[in-house]
Amino acid sequence: MTDITGDLRRYLQESRDRMVSALDGLSEYDIRRPVTPTGTNLLGLVKHLAGNELGYLGNCVGRPSPVTLSWFEDESVWEGADMWATPDQSREELLDLYRLAWRHSDESIEQLGIDAPASVFWWPEERRQTTLGSLVVRMIAETAGHAGHADIVRELIDGRGGRDHDELGGPEYWDRYVAGIQAAADQHRLANP
Repeated sequence: MTDITGDLRRYLQESRDRMVSALDGLSEYDIRRPVTPTGTNLLGLVKHLAGNELGYLGNCVGRPSPVTLSWFEDESVWEGADMWATPDQSREELLDLYRLAWRHSDESIEQLGIDAPASVFWWPEERRQTTLGSLVVRMIAETAGHAGHADIVRELIDGRGGRDHDELGGPEYWDRYVAGIQAAADQHRLANP
């Protein structure tokens, strides 16, 4: 028999750690700058995930956030204010907030259990009622997805690949690998101009 709660917590923490590690060694500018046409940036992903954990795994299960988030209070979250860091929000502040959210979420899981009822007020009324376990699964999916985005953003910034990049091979391996992919794609570019 497996401990499903333990598995859920482990997968969530692995994705959290992966997200945070994407910022390692980068300048303040690089963790803040938009790297995609839609503005995706590393520190914004951290800020977004912190707010989501405090909401889904805190407020929605009757454990209000221990801190007030200005972008929720002024409702600018609905305009994307949770997806980027303002000039006065430091890396340390947002990483500390994210780690606070982890502790708060982990306490919710420990104290309430995954079968605890939850209510997500911003969801349509017919889907609003759920369980903490369902919200943990949702948070795992969201955190893992954003950690994947962070891997790609980091690679665009300085070429550092994801967590298993170096296990697969060195620069020569990656040069050959990418050249093979490009050659396959080129067959279609030449055939369908």
